[in-house]
Parts: sequence; C-alpha cells; structure tokens
Amino acid sequence: MDKPNILFIVTDDQRYDTIHALGNDEILTPNLDHLVQSGTCFSNAYIPCGLVGAVCMPSRAMLNTGRGLYDLEGNGETIPDRHVLLGEHLRSNGYHGFGTGKWHNGPPAYTRSFDEGDNAFFSGMWDHWNVPTCRYDPTGEYDNVINFVTDFYRSKEVMKINCDKFNPGVHSSRLLTDTTIQFLENHDQKSPFYCYTAYLAPHDPRTMPQEFLDMYKDRTITLPENFMTEYPVAYAEKCVRDELLTPYPRTPERILSELKDYYAMITHLDYEIGRIITVLKGKDLYDNTLILLCGDNGLGVGSHAFLGKQNHFEHSIKVPLIFKGPGLPRNHVVQSKVYLYDIFPTLCEYLGLGTPDSVNGKSFFRCFTERKEHRHAMYYSYGSSIRSVRVGDFKLSEYIAEQGEHSSLLFNVVEDPMELDNLYSPTDKKSLEMRQELMRMHEEVGDTVRPESIAFWSRF
Repeated sequence: MDKPNILFIVTDDQRYDTIHALGNDEILTPNLDHLVQSGTCFSNAYIPCGLVGAVCMPSRAMLNTGRGLYDLEGNGETIPDRHVLLGEHLRSNGYHGFGTGKWHNGPPAYTRSFDEGDNAFFSGMWDHWNVPTCRYDPTGEYDNVINFVTDFYRSKEVMKINCDKFNPGVHSSRLLTDTTIQFLENHDQKSPFYCYTAYLAPHDPRTMPQEFLDMYKDRTITLPENFMTEYPVAYAEKCVRDELLTPYPRTPERILSELKDYYAMITHLDYEIGRIITVLKGKDLYDNTLILLCGDNGLGVGSHAFLGKQNHFEHSIKVPLIFKGPGLPRNHVVQSKVYLYDIFPTLCEYLGLGTPDSVNGKSFFRCFTERKEHRHAMYYSYGSSIRSVRVGDFKLSEYIAEQGEHSSLLFNVVEDPMELDNLYSPTDKKSLEMRQELMRMHEEVGDTVRPESIAFWSRF
C-alpha cells in the first residue's frame, strides 16, 4: 500500500477506563468513541511504570525509542544519538515530521525527531492557560530564556524559563489542536506526514473551559468500586507531589469533585481531537491517515486511595491504546498484553519498514488479526519501593515502605479487575510461583545494577 499519513496523539495521565465506548457510561467522549468504532483498541496496554515520580518522562522515552525501562539512558531525560527515535526513523524513510506539545526527553531529541514543529513544551506540567512553548529550532539549542516569577505574592525569586513565548489565556488543549490544524492545513502532501501531537491534558492542574465542566454539573458520577479512604499497602511515596493534591485520608466528596474535573478535562480534550478529525476529513486525508492514540500512564484519582500514578494498580499502569487506519480492523478489541514501547516496531511492520537495531520492543502487528498472546509475562518497577510481575491472569506486587514495612498483593486481574481480593499467601502455590517469576524477570529485564534496583532488592 502507499504509505499512510500518521497522526500520533499522546495524552497525559489518561487512565484506560475513561472512554465511553469502552465501558465508562459516565464520561462524554464522542470523538474517541468514533475512533474506537472505526479502529482497533488494545484493552491490555501497559507501561512498565518508572523509577522516578515523573513517570511520564521514562514512559515517553520508551514510546519514542522502542526501548524498555532499564534500557534507557538515565530516566529518559535525554536520549542519546545511538538510540534511534521513532520520528527520526520515519523521516529517514520518506516521512515529513511535525511535532507539537509535551516533549519530556530533551530538546535535541525533539529536533532529531521532526523536520518542523511549533509550541513544543519541554517540561512535565504547567498552568494549562499559560504554557511556555518553543518554536522548532533546527540547531537543537532552544536557548531563548524568559524571566518568570512563580509566586509574586510571596517572593521576588525569578525563574529562568527556556521558551520563546507564553500563550496567556489559551488552554493547552486548544493551543496544541490549533497548532496541529495549522500544520495539516499547510502540508503540501508531496510526502506522507508524521504528526506527533502530545497534549498536556488531562494532567493536573485540572482546569478547562467552563462549558465542559458544566456538562458534568448535573451528571451522575459515582465513586469507583475500588475507592478507599486509605492506602491498602505499605506505601513509601506518601509525600510525592501527586499524592498531596487532596487531604489524606480521602473523602468521597473530594474524590467525586476530582473525578468530575478529570472527566471534564477529557471531554474537552475529546472535543479538540474532534476538531482535528474534522480537518482531516475536510482535506480528504482521513481515510489514508493512521490515527494512533495512547496515554502515557494512568492515574489513581481515588482508586485504592491513590491520586497519582506512582503505584502498580491497573488504574495507574494501564492506558488507552487505539489504532485507526488503512487496512486495520474496525470496531475491534484486542486483549493481548502489550507495552507502549512495542508500538515502535509494530509501526515498522505495519509500514513495511525495517526496525532499527536499537529498538528492543516486540511488534504486536499480528495481534490485529490473530488471537495470539503477545507477552507471556509483564514486569513493572517503581523507584526503589515497588516491583510487580504479571503472568497470564495473575499479577503479584511487592511494596516496601520507608521503614521496611512490606505488603504482598496477588490478584487475578481478569476475574477481579478492581483488585479488591488479595489472594496472596506465603505458602500458597500460586503465590510461590509468582514470586519465582518475579525473581526471574528482574534479572531478565536488567533490574539489578541501578541504585533503585539495589535499594529494592537489598530490602526484599
């Protein structure tokens, strides 16, 4: 086939169960529903979590390099030249690359990935209404600096922000959609495009245009079945920023408020994605464009009392993943377990391209049409405090807190998707089998020499 255009949409902190068409009757996502019905969804797409609180940084590095968590340089804050980037590989194979939005893996890697771009955001989070952004710099320097006083009521301290401009009063989702549309309107179509649009939403601070919040004013929102007021595990990260956003213990009233804001942000994001789809259709590009959408990590929002993503419950490591494009099944759900860093080699196989030697993810292209298990075992890490393994329907998680307090959890995540029935017993056969698999996998993935690895395994 002729090479399709590629629109790669990455959302920030969107958990897997936030799309109406995939089972959440309380959220409004008509445009994501359209992609679901027009394409293929992977219902078991995961990240391996991360070794730092900013889980999105290694997640996006893995996504763009096709490399596993322990195969990154550091935590993905920079990407060395020897690690071929997805955009870089597509450019070398005839694609015209354009990038906008959040890039958490160093400006030089952004420049390597694209031929042009605008409104690039080189950080983790910001006020959605005043995002500092950069224009594409072919030198990769991005050395313009703007002064910014973060708390002018209490301090005169000046922060130096590497950016070309602020965008006051324009919500980040609107800004990045407008930037994407401008690229699509101006693209000359002489070569296929690779457009990477990386939103900052629905990451907090959870603010959005009032009209989207109003959609939930009288709408019934219920607490998740696994809402808890206190953590069910010994947890070492109680003071990580995400977990301090609401008082602890959690209250139903506060979590319901957070969920409404979260859903409203996603509905606004859905609206903006719909604007891009409208332009693709208007320019007769829609049918020959692969639209790929995923989240970079999930989020607690009250489930198991967690607010953030620094844990190994399904709500935090499982993400939405949708493909809509030429030759791919429509209205199809794949249950095979995949990592996000498997996307890179999968795209290569779909496009008929070779896969760079630096990529060690595994293509799941055959899963579109065959009911095949892609990964028998999955391994997850967080910092020096959590390690987990998934084999078949079962997931074992080991949590170690500050004073060495230890929690072991074993769930059948197929029969118990809310992870409420802990099956772990130190003498149980399945528990012992899963612990053996955890020990085997940590060696296999290289969870051995990093400081976080040594700190965890020395206390295990």
